[in-house]
Amino acid sequence: MQKGKLSIHSENIFPIIKKWLYSDMDIFVRELVSNATDAITKLEKLRILGEAQKNDEEYCIQIEIDKEQRTISFTDNGIGMTEEEIDKYINQIAFSGAAEFLEKYSKKESDDAIIGHFGLGFYSCFMVSESVTIDTLSYQEGAKAVQWSCAGDTDYTTQDSDRKKTGTTITLHINEEGKKFLEIYELNNVVRNYCSYMPYKIVVKEKGSTLEEKPVNEKEPLWIKNPKDCTDEEYKEFYHANFMDLKDPLFWIHLNMDFPVKLQGILYFPNFSHEYELNEGEVKLFSNRVYVADNIKEVIPEFLLLLKGMIDCPELPLNVSRSFLQTDEYVTKISKYIVKKVSDKLVSLHNTNLTEYQTIWESLGSFIKYSCLRDENFYEKVKDILLAKTIQGEWTPIVDYANTLESAEYQKTIYYATNPEKESTYIKLFKESGQNALILNSNFDTHFIAFLEMKMPNLKFARIDSNINVVVKKEGIDEDTLKKFSTTLKEIFTKFVPTIKDLDVRAENFNSTDVTGMLLISENGRRMQEMFKMYGKTNPFMNAPIEKTLALNTNNDLVKYILDNKDKLEENKLNMLCNQIYDIARLTNEGLSEEDMDSFIKRNNTLLSIMIK
Repeated sequence: MQKGKLSIHSENIFPIIKKWLYSDMDIFVRELVSNATDAITKLEKLRILGEAQKNDEEYCIQIEIDKEQRTISFTDNGIGMTEEEIDKYINQIAFSGAAEFLEKYSKKESDDAIIGHFGLGFYSCFMVSESVTIDTLSYQEGAKAVQWSCAGDTDYTTQDSDRKKTGTTITLHINEEGKKFLEIYELNNVVRNYCSYMPYKIVVKEKGSTLEEKPVNEKEPLWIKNPKDCTDEEYKEFYHANFMDLKDPLFWIHLNMDFPVKLQGILYFPNFSHEYELNEGEVKLFSNRVYVADNIKEVIPEFLLLLKGMIDCPELPLNVSRSFLQTDEYVTKISKYIVKKVSDKLVSLHNTNLTEYQTIWESLGSFIKYSCLRDENFYEKVKDILLAKTIQGEWTPIVDYANTLESAEYQKTIYYATNPEKESTYIKLFKESGQNALILNSNFDTHFIAFLEMKMPNLKFARIDSNINVVVKKEGIDEDTLKKFSTTLKEIFTKFVPTIKDLDVRAENFNSTDVTGMLLISENGRRMQEMFKMYGKTNPFMNAPIEKTLALNTNNDLVKYILDNKDKLEENKLNMLCNQIYDIARLTNEGLSEEDMDSFIKRNNTLLSIMIK
């Protein structure tokens, strides 16, 4: 028997390990299974090279709970270790700058993850253990079995073992903090979470149990197959098996990169039936098939975390904690590669099947717009395939639509509708005047429009209720007459409609005869208020009235009647007409309050009654 101290230059290392890994206690399962997998992989390679004896035994990792003894053992039939290797890999905790480490972390109050910077993966098992025993036999011919034990301090014991089988068994004597892992249901879930796609059979069992031992990892991950060998049904089945979504994904991207970094995976585009479903997705990160974490923003650009999928980065510089990642040049390359693959896929869909892409856009349009806002490189790649539907019901690339306007002398503005039903009267006027507009009705469009204006400085965007110059006649009534009518109508409406005092009132000669008047809303003022409301912020300008104009149609018989009979009509009738015209204009734009709607209905009934007398 040999006794000694771990070469870490401090007796405080275990309390520090426990403190900084406490929030991720289940990490010990990942670390021990990963180590066991490495041991089997090394033995397999040696056997292929002819440097180790071959046998027909199935490679397996067995995890056994002994509730009576309060132990969990991890057994593999891998390469094993000699006493010298235990001394090298276990006794001499291999991290650089132990003194600096202790100085930096022993008095640290934050929960920053530290394990993994210093090669301490195996020692994560002491978070749940009072003591740990390693029983191992190396594959090397003539090697002696050895047993190592440590009670959670820097003292260890090494002695001969009677083990006859090549491989390693690590036995954890579970402490009070780790007792939940003695429940097979709990331990099974942890193993399944981290190790479902490990390459070797993993069995979790309870000592004395007679139940059939079924491996936790029955299937290989789909991402390791060649995309040409995967069917659509396999992709969908894999999606449904791993993500809580009853709907099929719209499409997917099979990632397979060898240079300059190695990466495999599958990214799925969920079928969002509504933009309110654009919640955070689930992109699982693996390292050599070992689950590491969900949604690591350093690897997956944040805007792509709306997607679902799995990415395996074997060389990723991860530490033991699920919540921490060392960002470096390698990670940046991964991120850029993923952004490129997503943008390339969208461009390919647009170019090869425009009809399918238009259907996809209805579900993913908001996601693509959001992605453009978050990543300019992404925007540059997809800017030519950003779509919008026109009020004529046709899809058009926004860039192409903008280019046609830039060449037109009469219009340098892209008009748009945000609520086709509510803004139907304005849309009707545009159509009747031979004008077009885009439908931009996503929650992201307030930001997206401002972004596009920055990218296309020669153009501006304006909602169709902000300016009706493009739907009025350019002949018929001269400017002086219109100014005269505007003055008259403003006097009349200001007198009889008290709430109109903050509005401008002007006469316009619409192409249509059906519309009495339209409410025009300042584009800049409305946008500013919408922006602040979206962010839930208050601002001194929030309560300031937005600049509005009541444009009255001099080509409408009712407005003509008021102008012709302003001095003959009873004030009561003129009052009702003015208020009715104003309320109708509000109904087609901002709507009426409950009180105003009640007044509108009563006034409407009065006007109808006058007609039948």
